[in-house]
Amino acid sequence: MNSDKRALPFSFDDGGRLAAGYRGEARDCVCRAICITTGLPYQKVYDVLADHNAMQRMSRGTAGSKKRERSAAHGISTKRKWFKDYMKSLGFSWTPTMLVGQGCKVHLKSGELPMGKLVVCVSKHVCAVIDGVLYDTHDCSRGGTRCVYGYYVLEKGTSK
Repeated sequence: MNSDKRALPFSFDDGGRLAAGYRGEARDCVCRAICITTGLPYQKVYDVLADHNAMQRMSRGTAGSKKRERSAAHGISTKRKWFKDYMKSLGFSWTPTMLVGQGCKVHLKSGELPMGKLVVCVSKHVCAVIDGVLYDTHDCSRGGTRCVYGYYVLEKGTSK
């Protein structure tokens, strides 16, 4: 980590979404971040996420035990066991950066994240950070003030 405290440099990257034939707005940030950090094709990652999303039960307070629709374009719960297992199968390990009652310690800011290929969890969003550069469809850093809840780091030698 370096000591520079500026917002991360930003580079537009849709993770291969447009090339896979998808158009318009979607809440597919999880899929895009995984594709950007691993180099896997968008459709391959989308299909895995959509299949698992369709198999999980709806949260309490929703209609009975109905399953979700088969889609990865309406958000993915990164807290689910299946998601954590999938990330592990791709060669990622999880590093939490914010614990209950601790307050924000790490931001999307230069010098606060390690080098490497990261899938970063922030409030209501997931993005890719590779060697200190933010890759996404928009600059979600909020000028370096966006709090990082944790990140998945791709272990060396496991990129696809």
